[in-house]
Amino acid sequence: MKDLGTPIRLSISGTDYDVQSVPGRRLSEVLREELGLRSVKIGCDAGDCGACTVLIDGEQHCACLTPVGQVSGRTVETLETLDDKTTQDLKSAFLHHGAAQCGICTPGVMMAAVELLRDVPSPSKSQVEDALAGVLCRCTGYTRIVAAVMDCGSTHLVAAPDAGDAVGAPIPRLDGRPKVDGTEVFGADYVPPGAQLVRAVRSPLFHAGFTLG
Repeated sequence: MKDLGTPIRLSISGTDYDVQSVPGRRLSEVLREELGLRSVKIGCDAGDCGACTVLIDGEQHCACLTPVGQVSGRTVETLETLDDKTTQDLKSAFLHHGAAQCGICTPGVMMAAVELLRDVPSPSKSQVEDALAGVLCRCTGYTRIVAAVMDCGSTHLVAAPDAGDAVGAPIPRLDGRPKVDGTEVFGADYVPPGAQLVRAVRSPLFHAGFTLG
């Protein structure tokens, strides 16, 4: 008989959710598949890339390494569930500096940055680099990301330049907003209704023959 798991209560940014899950299941899977919080990206499932970074009781953790049973009754925060001033300022800074490129790492980077900015509103470059060390980015070389975090709280006017003034002017990405909001939809974030799941079954033997029984 299939194990339906046990009742687990998660507090997501102040809202309680009751899920039925095996306690050892990855928190990343529960957040994405059970609660629809797709800003939590699945990169490596080994804690190496940091794309699944969330805040648990205010501290950053890799959701792919965290069993859901360990967060029962604790507060979990994901990018799309945050709406405080620090997060809003950080989003504006990311858009201003062009810090969100492909967007896969952006939610994890921003969650790590939120943890830092709550404790240190005006961090130094080294403090930002230390705070973001657990999240990998292959697009920006980190320069724009670090600049955006250090510039969080400044006033930014995120708008396209006037006609005739666009040459040489930085232009905000048209797809930047959903990336910093954690609402951008990537290939792994959407499953059409009625889609079939495929599971690869590999042989436990490196070399074998077959006989008809």
